[in-house]
Amino acid sequence: MAALRTLQWQKLPVSLVELCLDTTLRCGQSFRWRKSEDDIWTCALHGRILSLRQDSTHLHYRATIPENSQAPPTPPSSAPTSTIDTLSEDDDTEALVQHYLNLGPDLINLYEQWSTADANFKKKAPKFTGVRILKQDAWEALVGFICSSNNNILRISQMMEKLCVHYGPIVGHLDSKPYYDMPTPSALTAPGVESHLRQLGFGYRAKYLHQTAIMVSKEHGSGWLDCLRNPESPILGTKPSGAGEMLSGGREGYRKAHEELLNLQGVGPKVADCVCLMGLGWGEAVPVDTHVWQIAQRDYKFSKGKHSSLTKATYNAVGDKFRSLWGKEAGWAHSVLFTADLRVFSERLSAKVEMREIEMKEIKREDDKKVLTETQIRAEVSAPFHIKREFDEEKKSLSLVGVERVPTGRATKRRRKT
Repeated sequence: MAALRTLQWQKLPVSLVELCLDTTLRCGQSFRWRKSEDDIWTCALHGRILSLRQDSTHLHYRATIPENSQAPPTPPSSAPTSTIDTLSEDDDTEALVQHYLNLGPDLINLYEQWSTADANFKKKAPKFTGVRILKQDAWEALVGFICSSNNNILRISQMMEKLCVHYGPIVGHLDSKPYYDMPTPSALTAPGVESHLRQLGFGYRAKYLHQTAIMVSKEHGSGWLDCLRNPESPILGTKPSGAGEMLSGGREGYRKAHEELLNLQGVGPKVADCVCLMGLGWGEAVPVDTHVWQIAQRDYKFSKGKHSSLTKATYNAVGDKFRSLWGKEAGWAHSVLFTADLRVFSERLSAKVEMREIEMKEIKREDDKKVLTETQIRAEVSAPFHIKREFDEEKKSLSLVGVERVPTGRATKRRRKT
């Protein structure tokens, strides 16, 4: 039976100001990452089990990969997991980490630009440094945000877990836990998928997921979603290219992608913008939900006159306002304020903030591939504060009992929670 290869931990020089995993992976972008008691984040991604952890100066990553192309068996193989001391030449885990976490842009410089343009951002941002917009797979983003309708992060995460367990390919077991990757669109097109998803608690979203999978897989065909991507933010391994002139309502490619997504089942303006921003790389996309609308009313004077309620015109006006402040990365800047408004991070708003002088010295990687040099900068850094553990009930809620890949029995009705 196939065993797994667990590569040794590698590291990249990334400070907490440039990336904070505890914020970025919990702020409602991606819903499949799980954090262990020893502060390791793990997810099945691109055919491997990817583990991440972080200290004050470095991002550490490790991949666990099947020995061959066949999926590991269920239950776990009796063959032990091997540890590989050296990286193979064809291992692309570092490239995947750099791409997925979007480590290219200089986040310190971006925060400075956004703070200069907006006093409210300057006030909130110091307590929420290191928030990056992930470069997720477009299909995963689409599925996740269809599930987000009238929902919260915990329940969306549960739904994504169920989707992967019941319809996704198993990558392998790590510490006795099975890890499943995202199902393809075609995996959700079979007869009976909708009724099975209703049994699993997806409610009215079951129909949207099933019908959208059919549209993406059969009507549009393979590669359609990626054709809507921002060419400046292409898929892994593809060279970026220009995306055109930035206009008040966003670039032409963004507006086209948004319009195309609206034709899918379960996709309204907000979900379309979430997919554009977090799955297609259009940084100017500004999803406006209840949180963002409250921010716009409270901090940007959208509570009076013709914008006293969240109409289509007001939705567009909020996006245009933020784009006028922050430019083609307005969605990224808005996500920092969105994060600041989430209840799970509310303790940071009362945390003391102090000014520190940070000197980024020359850093040379152990493999001699790259030397990173930063000049001395001035930044606002949050004083130490307690970050809450994941919701206490998450582990209990995500323990799936009696998992079956084929639905059985009658569908049960569930009352939709609001």
